[in-house]
Amino acid sequence: MIMVADTIRLLLFPTVMAFAASSDLLTMTISNRVSLILVGGFFTLALIGGVPAAEILMHVGAAALILAITFLFFVRGWIGGGDAKLAAATALWFGFEHLIEYLLYASLIGGAMTLLMIQFRLAPLPRFMAGIEWIERLHHKDSGVPYGIALAAAALMVYPETLWMKSLGM
Repeated sequence: MIMVADTIRLLLFPTVMAFAASSDLLTMTISNRVSLILVGGFFTLALIGGVPAAEILMHVGAAALILAITFLFFVRGWIGGGDAKLAAATALWFGFEHLIEYLLYASLIGGAMTLLMIQFRLAPLPRFMAGIEWIERLHHKDSGVPYGIALAAAALMVYPETLWMKSLGM
């Protein structure tokens, strides 16, 4: 049972985040399965690890708060639905303890990405990139920003500081 928990801690979260970022980059979508895997992984790890119910509820509260805020952002057209769900599922793993740090990193990385995307879209697309569907999609002025990349990068920056990794002595 301990090996299962350690495997989940070491592999599940980082792998799912990398998948979410690459999926958003290449398709501008983040599957609902990504968020469901994160939610399921959190509860599995919390139950195996004996996390107290009160602490689990605090993590659920952090996720609910972020889902409410990001849902408002989604309704206004500022972010995609996959981004909203990914941010909430990530908040579930971090709880309130690491939430501000995560949101700060995500905002800074997302802002830098947005500025880079604006510059990329102002310049003509280099010929060697023409015909590559996902690059052309990113270059299109009406296309959004794959913010899942910023969310995943921020999550991977914060994750080593969490209880999940500290309990492994890392």
